Amino acid sequence: MIKVQNTINASIEKVWKLWTLPEHIMNWNNASLDWHTPYVENDLKVGSKFKFTMALKDGSDSFDFEGIYTKIEKFSLIEYKLFDDRTASVHFDSENNAVRITEIFEPTTPETADMEEQFCTAIIQNFKNYVESF
Repeated sequence: MIKVQNTINASIEKVWKLWTLPEHIMNWNNASLDWHTPYVENDLKVGSKFKFTMALKDGSDSFDFEGIYTKIEKFSLIEYKLFDDRTASVHFDSENNAVRITEIFEPTTPETADMEEQFCTAIIQNFKNYVESF
């Protein structure tokens, strides 16, 4: 399992809203400036689907990140299963107007674990920057 964390200096309500609403996900869900998320579908309910299309801005590559929500505890926890059967969770721990986000997930393969950890770390850092400047 891969585990990445970051602390966001904002209220849990703001962090939750910006993490879960499609119009915000499109603004922060990328690991570098050459990527973007042009399409987001997010029905935040247990048994419902999410789909984020992530693409290089030059159009040379894209992929869909999609799955089904398996557990949701508002302001605390989101668990999901990807369509390739990997599982993941995002934990939100609030304290003193800051939120520690911890994402835990299975890598695609053992060989790709380091790359996936760096990718996810960059996305969570981008989320932190987005929230704190919003």
